[in-house]
Amino acid sequence: MNKTQNIKPFSFRRHTWQQLKQNKIAFAAIWLLVFFVALAVFAPWLANDKPFYISVNQHAYFPLLSLKNQVEFFDANGKSEMMNVEQIDWKHLNYESAIFPPIAYSANTSDILNSNYKSPNEEQQFKNANGEIVEMPFRFRHFLGTNKRGEDVLSGLIYGASVSLLGGVFSMLIASMIGIFIGLIAGYFGDDKIKLQKGIVLSLLIGLVFAWFYAFDISWNLLDENSFSFFTQLLFCGLIFLLVLGIFYFIGKVLSKIAFLNSVIPIPLDNIISRTIEVVVSLPTLLLIITIAAIAKPSMLNLICIIALVQWTQIARFIRAEMLRLRNAEFIQAAEVLGLKHLQIIFRHALPNTVAPALVSISFGIASAILIESSLSFLGVGVPVEQVTWGSLINSGRENFQAWWLVVFPGLCIFLTVLVYNILGEALRDAMDVKLKR
Repeated sequence: MNKTQNIKPFSFRRHTWQQLKQNKIAFAAIWLLVFFVALAVFAPWLANDKPFYISVNQHAYFPLLSLKNQVEFFDANGKSEMMNVEQIDWKHLNYESAIFPPIAYSANTSDILNSNYKSPNEEQQFKNANGEIVEMPFRFRHFLGTNKRGEDVLSGLIYGASVSLLGGVFSMLIASMIGIFIGLIAGYFGDDKIKLQKGIVLSLLIGLVFAWFYAFDISWNLLDENSFSFFTQLLFCGLIFLLVLGIFYFIGKVLSKIAFLNSVIPIPLDNIISRTIEVVVSLPTLLLIITIAAIAKPSMLNLICIIALVQWTQIARFIRAEMLRLRNAEFIQAAEVLGLKHLQIIFRHALPNTVAPALVSISFGIASAILIESSLSFLGVGVPVEQVTWGSLINSGRENFQAWWLVVFPGLCIFLTVLVYNILGEALRDAMDVKLKR
C-alpha cells in the first residue's frame, strides 16, 4: 500500500499544551505575551490624564469611569458650570483627595514644563494648584522620560502595544484566511481535478481583462478616497471583479454549446497558484508595502489589510504542501467514496488536519508583521501621525541622538515581542515534531 495512504487525521490539542508546559522558556514567553496583551487591553485605565476619582471643593467626580463628556463642576464659591471632561486639567486642581491611574498621562498629552527631552533620571518640574513651580511629585513623574513635546514615553509604550500587537495579530488573521483557502484548493485540486469546457475557459480569459478594467480602473477612480477607506475600496472593487467574471462564466456556458468549444480540458490550478505565489514572493516586500501605504489613506485598518496582502504567501505554500501530503490519505479517499462534495471534504476533513501545523508559520508571521508595522511607523507611513506606536517613538528619537530613552525602551518592547512569538513558533514546531514521531 502507498505510504501516503496510511496518513491518519492529525490530533493537535492532545499533547501540544503538555509539551509547551514542559518548555519553561516557552511557558515564560506565554506569560510575557499575556502581559503585553493586558497592557494593550487596559491601556486607557493604566495611562490617562483623567483620575478614577477626585474630590474638589467637597464634590466628588469620577472622570475616567464616566461615559459623559460633560461634567457639572463646582468652584470654591459653590457655583456650578458645565465643562468638558477633556479640557479640565485634573492634576493641577486644588483637590482634597484623588485616585489617578498608575501613569497619569495619556499618549498625546504634552507636559510643557518637561518638554524638550527630559530623561528618566533628570529633575522634573510641576506646577501646583497655586501656580508655583515645584519638584515633580512621584505620582506624576515621567518614569521613562519625555520626548520633544513633553509627551510621556511610558504612556506611549502602553498605547503603542495595542497597535503593534493587535495590528500583527489581525493582519496575520486575514493573511491566514487567504493563505489557508488558497493553499487548500491548490493542494487538493492539483492540476487535474478541475475540468472546464473550452468555451468557459476562453470566456473567462477574456473576462479577466474586462473585470480588471471595470473593477480596478473605472470603479476605483469613481470611489472617493475621503469617503471610503482603502479596505472598503478594495472590497467593493473585488466584488465587482467577481461579478464581471461570473457574467463571463455564464456566457462561456452558452458558448460551450458550440461543437468545437464543447470539449473538456483540465485546469492546472496548482500550477497557476504556485506561479502567482512565486511572483508575489519575488517582489521586495517592504518596498511593495511602502508603495501601497503611500497610495492608501493612513489608518490602522488599511495598514492591517496591506500587511495581510503580502503575508499570505508563506502560509499558502505551507498549507499547499500539507494538502498534497494528505490528498491521498485514507480518510480523504473514504470521504470521496462516500460521495461528499469537494468543499465538504476540504473544510470538514482536510482543514482540521492542515491548520494545526500552519500555526507554527502563523506565529512566525505575527512576529514579521510586528516588525513591518514598526518599520512603517518609523518611516512615518501606514498609521495616522497622531497615533503613537513603538516605531513612531523610535522615529522621534532621530531628532536628538542624546535622547537614548526614545530608542532603547520602544526598541526593547519590539525586540521582546518579536522574540516571544519566535519562541512560541519554535515551541509549537518542537511539539509538532514530538507528536509526529509518536
